[in-house]
Amino acid sequence: MPRYVAIKQSICDAVRDGRLNPGDRVPSEAELVQQFDVSRMTANRALRELQAAGVVVRRAGSGSFIAEPKPIGQMIEIRNIAEEIRERGHAYRARVIQNREERANVETAPLLEVSVGTKLFHSIIVHHEAEFPIQIEERFVLASIAPDYGTLDFTRMTPNEYLTRIAPLERVEHRVCSTMPDERMRGMLGLSDGEPVLQMTRRTWSRSRLVSHAWLTHPGTRFELSAAFSIDD
Repeated sequence: MPRYVAIKQSICDAVRDGRLNPGDRVPSEAELVQQFDVSRMTANRALRELQAAGVVVRRAGSGSFIAEPKPIGQMIEIRNIAEEIRERGHAYRARVIQNREERANVETAPLLEVSVGTKLFHSIIVHHEAEFPIQIEERFVLASIAPDYGTLDFTRMTPNEYLTRIAPLERVEHRVCSTMPDERMRGMLGLSDGEPVLQMTRRTWSRSRLVSHAWLTHPGTRFELSAAFSIDD
């Protein structure tokens, strides 16, 4: 058996046996080199392949940890991410990168189908599950429909909570793709080089107006999206 496979097998066995649980730290490359008498390249390959398989999560500057089971987000139902995380039994935390007023320009005006110069709010929030960043929410909101949006503390409530209260949903549009993140996005989600993201574009309408355009970006190896619905006879 190749040595990197032996390392992977050892860690997977420890997970199955309960010796390693989600959130537990995995031996570092240096520790694996000593434990298995292998090169650093071999230890690195084992950890990279475990990460690709979703067994471990590698955190820059912190090490590698056993991954939680992949959260599954709903594509059809519009749910509050804070509630989803708490229902899974984990702590929720939000970090607000920005929440400011802007005037629509030639790039952002088409997102909400408004004229250049229209007042918008532009927020960027990183949602954390059990201290791990699980979603970047970048959202443009029509100020005339949500006038208080720019003054709210989104560490205490989510944009979803506010918008569903003041602008009841009439229509929702979703689009999902897999893509490679830029450096800033990698930093916010704590991703390794080469790790993809799963990005949902969500547009919502209320009172016959396009109210919100959001990009919801998740670590591709640590998140799934699902949809289920019934068809009436």
